[in-house]
Amino acid sequence: MHQVDMEYRQLGRTGLRVSAIGFGGWAIGGAAYGNSYGPTDDAVSGAAIRRALELGCTFFDTADVYGHGHSEQLLGSTLRALHARDQVVIATKVGANFYNRDIDSALAPRLAAYLGRSLRDFAADAVLPVTHSVNFSPAYLRFACEQSLRRLGTEVIDLYQLHNPGLALLEQGEVWQALDELKQAGKIRYYGVSIHQPVEGIVAVATGKPDAIQVVYNLLDQAAAAQLFPMAQAAQVAIIAREPLANGFLTGKYQAGASFAPGDLRATWPADTVASRIHAAQALAAAIARPGVTLAQAAIRFALEQPAVSTVIPGAKTPAQVEQNLAAADLAPGASSRHVAKS
Repeated sequence: MHQVDMEYRQLGRTGLRVSAIGFGGWAIGGAAYGNSYGPTDDAVSGAAIRRALELGCTFFDTADVYGHGHSEQLLGSTLRALHARDQVVIATKVGANFYNRDIDSALAPRLAAYLGRSLRDFAADAVLPVTHSVNFSPAYLRFACEQSLRRLGTEVIDLYQLHNPGLALLEQGEVWQALDELKQAGKIRYYGVSIHQPVEGIVAVATGKPDAIQVVYNLLDQAAAAQLFPMAQAAQVAIIAREPLANGFLTGKYQAGASFAPGDLRATWPADTVASRIHAAQALAAAIARPGVTLAQAAIRFALEQPAVSTVIPGAKTPAQVEQNLAAADLAPGASSRHVAKS
């Protein structure tokens, strides 16, 4: 594949310049603990990161919970091997507690039964094979940040994001103060929030605190564009468009009756939800029907056309998927995305 003509954009008010198409690191965490996208091969995943760098990708998004640290570790080790840390912006997330710490006493017996052994058999602060709670306390944020720094092999995290914190927490000042302290300590450069619902982003932006909001935005879910995007744009808060391929359905590769491997989050979805997404993707693919343009590329280009978006982060597990994703940078602005939007 030829070198893509990558566009670079400002990440909101941070002053950081990032590739308009980034690398979503959820899938490379693997499916050992479920809630991911099926099995992976670390060598192939590392090659995918390397290929993304070669094609001009400079924004890499992950989370500590992806593979319970595995995505962070793989990203960090690959960047070190390529001596590429200074060439990229690393974003990660915090909040899912999968460590042997801060375990609810009422939950401990059930957790031990699930694990098949006493929690005392695990080292203090050890990584557990189950996420047992969410935690955004200042002490936990400090602890988890240190773990992410170690796994990523870096002295500072460029963008540290609260991972699905919920409305009540966003309205409190304590969590922002804790993030400010991490920033002052030189552990993180900027911070943001990864959200489920646009209203959470609206509340977060209104506080004046986060530098970035990560939110779902794709051809099948455009809710964030109505109120959140204009508000964020006015406040110079970066929008990171998550799931531009709608959990893989906008690749167009799934047919009616598709099934998913154990550990793949889509394996737990109701059959009618899966069928509905497959049907919608097939209708969109038929509407595009343009030689040389895949549904995935058109979907990514659609997200890129939104003025509020700083970067779009499709996931990838292989170099081929990276090449397909980043080729969307070469599509003429507005060409396929306008056509798809009318369908």
